[in-house]
Amino acid sequence: MASLANSEPGSELSGKVAIVTGAGRRRGIGRGTANVLARMGANVVVTGTGRDPDTFPDDEKEAGWHDIKSTAEEVEAHGVRALPLVVNVADEDDVQRMIGATLAEFGRIDIIVNNAAAPYGDDRVAVVDLPTDVFKKVIDVKLMGTFFCSKAAASQMVKQGEGGRIVNLSSAMGKSGQANASAYNAANFAVDGFTQALAKELAKHNITANCVCPGLTDTARMDPMRRSGGMDARLSGIPMGRLGTDNEVGELIGFLCSPKAGYITGQAININGGSITER
Repeated sequence: MASLANSEPGSELSGKVAIVTGAGRRRGIGRGTANVLARMGANVVVTGTGRDPDTFPDDEKEAGWHDIKSTAEEVEAHGVRALPLVVNVADEDDVQRMIGATLAEFGRIDIIVNNAAAPYGDDRVAVVDLPTDVFKKVIDVKLMGTFFCSKAAASQMVKQGEGGRIVNLSSAMGKSGQANASAYNAANFAVDGFTQALAKELAKHNITANCVCPGLTDTARMDPMRRSGGMDARLSGIPMGRLGTDNEVGELIGFLCSPKAGYITGQAININGGSITER
């Protein structure tokens, strides 16, 4: 991994404050996005679940990775400020605490990137075998978390009266149903529709709301698929012949948060190497 030390921040987002949820993984879209926004000049709040270090994958343990603390250190290496927070996005009171802590530290909120999602795993079974509590957890984190965070951040943006940006992470699986993925499909289809409605409601306040829909991306989320030996078959369906990277997805999100994207709202934008595949 390239060193981020002594990096000079850009100016596109200078003075802006961004929140990125689900940003504790060393190989993850949240971390990639936090670094892109920091490079563009934003101060960044990075949230995670407070994972037990014993559960970290081997590459994180070997690198001495410390979840959101390490992401925050990378953010600050860009010459901006960071605030790491342990947050349960499925708990509305905890989301309000996150908003309060952000305002106490930075005084404003301009961007929120709703990236948090339930781990890949127990939900990837047929509907007839899917426990209700597992289905509900996927919905609670992905959909309800996006709702709670968007509602709270948008309220503050409207109050500020200076516009804003909301980017919700969906998936290629928010557009194409897949066997053994009903909970994830349901959550992401709902996020897409929620974002379209949100965009229309907030347009008059100069607040944009968009979805980013990755296909297969080289993150820790893909580790179970690698272990199962199913990766080669998935790669064969990608015209570009490779996985996307967390930084590539982060760059798209950074663009949507920039002044250049001021007239883009209500969209669900694929980033998938030319095919619609699952993330």
